[in-house]
Amino acid sequence: MKPQNLTAVAALIIGIPALAMAQGSADANGDGMLTIDEVQAAFPEVTADAFAAMDVNADGALDEEEITAAQEAGLMPSTEG
Repeated sequence: MKPQNLTAVAALIIGIPALAMAQGSADANGDGMLTIDEVQAAFPEVTADAFAAMDVNADGALDEEEITAAQEAGLMPSTEG
C-alpha cells in the first residue's frame, strides 16, 4: 500500500467516532437505531429514565443524532479511549 493511502486509512480509523463503534457493536438487528434493549446490552448502567431522556423524539429508538447528543451530554458512555 502506498504511504499516501496508509495516511488516509489511518486518518479514517482515528476519526471514527465512538458513535459508529457503539452503534455497530450494539445494533443487534442492524437497523441503524438503538432500542433500550440494545443500549442496555452494551451499557448496562443506562437506565430506562436515562434512555427516555436520550430518546428526544420518543419513538423508542435512538438514531445517530440522539446517540451523539447523549454521549456529548454524558448520558451514554462513549467507547472512545
